[in-house]
Amino acid sequence: MPERNIEFGKYGARGIKGHEAVARQLDALAGYIATPVTVRRGLLARLHYLTRTGHAHAAARAAGLTVTDPTLRAWLKGTRSPSRKNLAAIELAYRTVRRQNVARYLAARLHRDGRGTRVEIHPLNQSGVARPHQRPVEFRTLNVRRWDRIVAAWATGDDQELDTAWVDQVIDLGSQWGQYEYVTNVGFAA
Repeated sequence: MPERNIEFGKYGARGIKGHEAVARQLDALAGYIATPVTVRRGLLARLHYLTRTGHAHAAARAAGLTVTDPTLRAWLKGTRSPSRKNLAAIELAYRTVRRQNVARYLAARLHRDGRGTRVEIHPLNQSGVARPHQRPVEFRTLNVRRWDRIVAAWATGDDQELDTAWVDQVIDLGSQWGQYEYVTNVGFAA
């Protein structure tokens, strides 16, 4: 695609890909459990979330939590503790299931009956770039009306599709949309 950065950061610019900033914001809106999985309270909250219904339990298994039912019961009772590998699997399964559960709700909230949501795009940080190599970039806002592809890619964890879906929206900024491929932050609320 035209306007894509090939050697980002060569002259000292700092930032993250726009789709990564969007994923961070969607994660913040998803409302994950704040207590870490390494603390008993956080572990129990995640296990209850993943096992409270048959549908949630099946989704957890599909997301990679493949321990036996007696092991899950022992973790819930506190008679056994999961290993670090299992803690990571529990966290990954929890985040995957949570994303799937809130995706439809988030998409509807962000669509706002066709009105869309205002997105603030904060440009990349050029404080480390020598003056002759700096380019003029500024804070921009954009009203995104089509969130289906963005939220679906986020829910499945598909970074490539999320990048493509985000770039399809950023193109609406005009001929200089490539300047916003890397950003310091993307903000929006639902």
